[in-house]
Amino acid sequence: MRIDDDSTRPVLNRLRRAQGQLAAVIAMVESGRDCKDVVTQLAAVSRALDRAGFTIVASGMRQCLTGGPDGPPMTQEELEKLFLTLA
Repeated sequence: MRIDDDSTRPVLNRLRRAQGQLAAVIAMVESGRDCKDVVTQLAAVSRALDRAGFTIVASGMRQCLTGGPDGPPMTQEELEKLFLTLA
């Protein structure tokens, strides 16, 4: 499955934002910041990654169901497994 061009930019933006947030979390832990602040930032990283993953899955849904240049269509079980990997 490939990400369609319309979804690539938003996904990359989310992933870059998550990367920056994760770097901030690492710095917070290294500097001994309050655990409440660390957990709050870590939750933001997790949400950003989840949203990127859901965007990738959603953008590829049609292609997954119909198949395409990357291979045969996915079964319902394969699609469910893909969604559940993000849960």
